[in-house]
Amino acid sequence: MNTDNFALSAKIVSPSYVRQGLQARRGHEQLVRILLDQGKCPEEGWSESTTELFLNELAVMDSNNFLGNCGVGEREGRVASNLVARRHYRLIHGIGRSGDIAAVQPKAAGSSLLNKLTNSVMLDVLKFTGVRSVSSCFVVPMATGMSLTLCFLTLRHQRPRARYILWPRIDQKSCFKSMVTAGFEPVVIENVLEGDELRTDLETVEKKIEELGAENILCVHSTTSCFAPRVPDRLEELAVMCAKHKIPHIVNNAYGVQSSKCMHLIQQGARVGRIDAFVQSLDKNFMVPVGGAVIAGFDEGFIKEISKMYPGRASASPSLDVLITLLTLGARGYKKLLSERKELYGHLAQELKTLAERHGERLLHTPHNPISLAMSLGTLQAHCETAVPQLGSMLFTRQVSGARAVPLDMEQVVSGHTFRGFMSHSDSYPCPYLNAASAIGITKEDVELTIRRLDKCLKTIKKESNAEKNESPDDQTVPRQYPE
Repeated sequence: MNTDNFALSAKIVSPSYVRQGLQARRGHEQLVRILLDQGKCPEEGWSESTTELFLNELAVMDSNNFLGNCGVGEREGRVASNLVARRHYRLIHGIGRSGDIAAVQPKAAGSSLLNKLTNSVMLDVLKFTGVRSVSSCFVVPMATGMSLTLCFLTLRHQRPRARYILWPRIDQKSCFKSMVTAGFEPVVIENVLEGDELRTDLETVEKKIEELGAENILCVHSTTSCFAPRVPDRLEELAVMCAKHKIPHIVNNAYGVQSSKCMHLIQQGARVGRIDAFVQSLDKNFMVPVGGAVIAGFDEGFIKEISKMYPGRASASPSLDVLITLLTLGARGYKKLLSERKELYGHLAQELKTLAERHGERLLHTPHNPISLAMSLGTLQAHCETAVPQLGSMLFTRQVSGARAVPLDMEQVVSGHTFRGFMSHSDSYPCPYLNAASAIGITKEDVELTIRRLDKCLKTIKKESNAEKNESPDDQTVPRQYPE
């Protein structure tokens, strides 16, 4: 209610009570005023009542919620189900216009304000998590792979002759498909083994630039967050190389916002060389439903060109989800989650190391990977050739999600390209292994339950393998089948 309505309320209810209500209302409004004025993530999280009050006030600014509105167009924000309308806080028009996802909609001032505020708050988050010099970003209602494709398609207009993308290998299908879908030919740069780590082969990248010609290369497509023993690319060296040869540089930072090390790599790369855009997933970094990403960069003009490349209006759901989440957590709450994640990374590493030694394995030494860990499975495979995929299946059926058991010599064809040793980021990694990650939102209970269940699975496989070896040929039975 506005001041006039509060004054009228005082004629019905005791003025002292109404004054208290007015003061409470002004407390909510003060938080909203600061958000609109500063465009930053609030230091302290908002209550649900403040967030809902704010969203409802945004919704009544959209034409579909005007009292007495009569629409005769083809897109009037009509929703058949009240349940669907409530799910979206009656913010139905989406974001952007047909020619620009960042444009303001005349019929949807509230939804447009939501979009602008989300991008502004997200920019603040990217800055306080480590990329201090980032100048622009926007939330896009597509996951990381398609968001990378949008970046590549934008670069096509700048470099019409280019047909190649240089890509230090990472075995994740959507990364490869993002380049093929955009119509380019990925040039796979195999990683080099340094100790246990798989690292960027800078020498081969340089040779490929000379061989193909810089003008024929759309960009270098590098990666920060990845599964161990693959570690983040050497971003600083790649950025310097891109600046030297005047080649664009796009970084896949899928779940790197939660890692200060990954964000530092991007900041340093932009400082010493060239990074045109970096892309991160909303669900992996901010614990919201799948379906959104953030495209960010250091040249506001280029990021705006990417936003204009998106055809048509877009769903406001990812923007709404992440804004609600960040307003609820506040900067302090989000930083606390990042700190807990980092602390539990150390705990997970120690627990995996202890378990590995108990079973004759070892924790692979991958100090450059700040999120993912890997434990060797060579001793386990020696017991039984099928032990590694069996372990992966057993963990999944025992509700351990996210762990990846990676055998040797797997082959996978992705968009016509055959990857040998698929999932291991290498044609010939020395040993099979198990992945586990300490990602944002992980708890100590997650770590301890995983270790206990992994321990039991390893013991079970070894026991069954030993029993089969001790049986005579006449006594052998059909081995137990594990679901894939």
